[in-house]
Amino acid sequence: MATKNLSAYDASQVPSAAGMRFGIVVSEWNWEITGALADGAFETLLKHGANEEDIHIKMVPGSFELPLGGQFFAEAGQVDAVILLGCVIQGETRHFDFICQGVTQGAMDLNLKYNLPFIFGVLTTDNQQQALDRAGGKLGNKGDEAAVTAIKMVALKKSF
Repeated sequence: MATKNLSAYDASQVPSAAGMRFGIVVSEWNWEITGALADGAFETLLKHGANEEDIHIKMVPGSFELPLGGQFFAEAGQVDAVILLGCVIQGETRHFDFICQGVTQGAMDLNLKYNLPFIFGVLTTDNQQQALDRAGGKLGNKGDEAAVTAIKMVALKKSF
C-alpha cells in the first residue's frame, strides 16, 4: 500500500513546456476528484513554462468517453499531447472492469494511431477515499503526474 506522495519528482528533470500545446480531456463523473486532477495538471503545465493559452480543457460525461474526446483533439491538430483525466471507483458490479479496460485500450490505440502522446491519467480505485488521496490528498495528484509525463513525451518526440 502506498504511503508517500506519489507525485513527488525532481523538477530539474522536467524539460521546459514553453511552446508546447496541450489538450486536457476531463470526465465530469466524479467531479470532486476529476476537477482536482485537472487543476493539478493545469498548474503543473504552467509551472514548467506552458502558456495558459496553449492549454485547452474539454469535458466529457464520463471516463468511457475520454478516448473519443482525445481523438477530437488529435483530429483538430492543434496540440502536441493530450492528457486524459478520469476516475473510476469500484462498485458492486463488473461495470468497473469494462470501463477501465475500454478506457485503457482506447488510450493505447490513440497513442499508436495518431503518433501523439495520450497520457493516461485515470484513477482506478477501490473506494472514494483512495481517489481523494490521489487527487491532491496525502498521496499526491495524478493530474500533476500526467502533466509531467505529457511534457516529457512531447520533448522526447521533438528530440527525434
